[in-house]
Amino acid sequence: MQPPDKTDPRSGTLVEAHKTYDKRIIIFYPAIGVLLLIVAIGFAYQQLFKANEYAESEKIQSLRRILTPGPRGNIYDREGRLLVGNLARYAVTINLDELRAEFRRAYLITRRNYREADDKNIPSSRQLWIIARYAVMQRYLDRINEITGRDETVNATRFQRHFNQQLLIPYTLIDDLTPGEYARLAEQLPVNSPLRLTASSIRYYPHGSAAAHVLGYIRSSDDLDAEGFPGENLTTFKMRGTTGRDGLELRFNEHLQGKPGYTIYRVDPAGYRIEPPLEHQRAVQGQSIVTSLDIDLQKVAEAQLGDIDNDGYRGAVVALDVLTGEVLVLASNPGYNPNDFFPRLSQTTVDKMNTQGAWYNLATQGLYQPGSTFKIIDAIAGFRHNVLKPDTEYYCDGILRVGNRNFVCNNHSMRGEMSFRDAIAKSCNIFFYRESLVLGAQPIADEARRFGLDQRTGIELPTEYKGNIPDPIQRRARGQPWAGGDTVTMAIGQNEIVVTPLEMACFAASVSRNETRTPPTLLHDPNRPRLRTAPIGLTSEQRIALVDAMRETMKTGSGRMLTNPRFKALNLGYLDIAGKTGTAQREMSANGKRGIGHLGWFIGFAPAENPRIAVAVVLSGDIPGEDVGGGANAAPIAGYVLKKYFEKHPDQIPAQTEM
Repeated sequence: MQPPDKTDPRSGTLVEAHKTYDKRIIIFYPAIGVLLLIVAIGFAYQQLFKANEYAESEKIQSLRRILTPGPRGNIYDREGRLLVGNLARYAVTINLDELRAEFRRAYLITRRNYREADDKNIPSSRQLWIIARYAVMQRYLDRINEITGRDETVNATRFQRHFNQQLLIPYTLIDDLTPGEYARLAEQLPVNSPLRLTASSIRYYPHGSAAAHVLGYIRSSDDLDAEGFPGENLTTFKMRGTTGRDGLELRFNEHLQGKPGYTIYRVDPAGYRIEPPLEHQRAVQGQSIVTSLDIDLQKVAEAQLGDIDNDGYRGAVVALDVLTGEVLVLASNPGYNPNDFFPRLSQTTVDKMNTQGAWYNLATQGLYQPGSTFKIIDAIAGFRHNVLKPDTEYYCDGILRVGNRNFVCNNHSMRGEMSFRDAIAKSCNIFFYRESLVLGAQPIADEARRFGLDQRTGIELPTEYKGNIPDPIQRRARGQPWAGGDTVTMAIGQNEIVVTPLEMACFAASVSRNETRTPPTLLHDPNRPRLRTAPIGLTSEQRIALVDAMRETMKTGSGRMLTNPRFKALNLGYLDIAGKTGTAQREMSANGKRGIGHLGWFIGFAPAENPRIAVAVVLSGDIPGEDVGGGANAAPIAGYVLKKYFEKHPDQIPAQTEM
């Protein structure tokens, strides 16, 4: 029931009466309370439980991280001489975040100029900004040109891409300032200029092309490892670094690669950074490597191989410390200069390298028939199977018929009974034809494999090929016959036999120690222990006979060029060398001609009685018929390497001889 109206006593007017409480709306109070509680809980959840999430979101939107590469570690030779280092590269950059006001003014001026010209084709706002920013950049570059005398222009496409994608990173206007240009700019640029002079590091190879295939080269890369750095969720900009692409630079890339540095900035809504940085950590240089190479010997070997464009030899030279397996020389020709890769490799250089095949390391990737150097394997197999004795003789009349083929001996002028000693020294084919037919091909193949001539050596380089040693069992498993002619050609290092120069250097080193394996290494350790591998298994008499025959090769046989007065610069009469030459033949084509090409080989070690260094040399004729011989061409190159080695280590020459 509605309550009666009441009269206001002050005014005498009637006042409408309302009921102040209605029991019917009480049922809504709990619902309203629940709703308010939900809202309160929601606010609390957002403020208390999701605060970190919002803070992280704000950080991601307002913070940026910049990664800078660390300098790569150095590479040294065994005597601590720098083979690869870092050289300062001078550049002039500009901080784009300091140009915001200038960009804005240039934009307004550009827009006004178009309007005042009553140009109906006024560019869009975006295009006007691009034009304005380009004008500002060119103005600064013109100032640099004025000081340095250059005539550079801004690359519009590259600059716009940088502005859109890497606004926080300074833009490089010139990246190859000379020291003189750098000095003039340092004197004449205002202190408050947005232009900055920087010095970054580039890879530097002080010996040019020397040992290029061993050292390798690097290429630009933005693959910086930021693992463990703060700000992994932030938008990150990476300044370009480098990565190894061949040789030791690739094989030990993680070791040489420096640790990146980082800087975290706060940015404004336009994306420009706000100084100072919130966090900063400097980049750290990578670890260094000490190689086993002797740069003196390496340069001698490469000088003897010569310039491939000026009648130089295509081939390789390998020299090892026989006691440790450390590689003293690993030379391959043709080569390249790793310094040519900076700032970028020209197409002309690439084309030349492709034409010459200069990318290949012939010391580890070249596969060649070993020729008569393989007769050392024949001899060892013959001794171990009691087919050959130190006093064995075979008759040589210059020709041997096997099956329906004639096999000739054109390695010497002597005919008649040929002793083992003379057969090695004069490189008599007939002797080893006859011996191999008695011995059989399989023991020869097994002996070659015992020395690892069909396996990779495991040297610390990214690419290494392995040799191939055929045998009757393998051939017949493929359904192919093996004839006597295959055996005799195998005995003189032809047939399907191929080896790398490194494998043959390891073989020579193993023979010098009277052992079967020499694992090579490119890393120097002054405390490396002497190698100890399985013995060859020769008797004392057999061992003496083999080494004496190899010594006779150097005195009166096919390797006598080392002591021939014709090579006065060598003058190695004081040095007792054990060696073996070889000249292999192979079918080849060049300049549209097909024919027989020659390979000149030499393997050996010195001193013969107490060996310290082993050498292998192979030279390849470039055209069919080119006369490249083991004794005439390969052996003298080995001689120059040996000469340099013993000039540096006279204490290793036996006391009874004098230099």
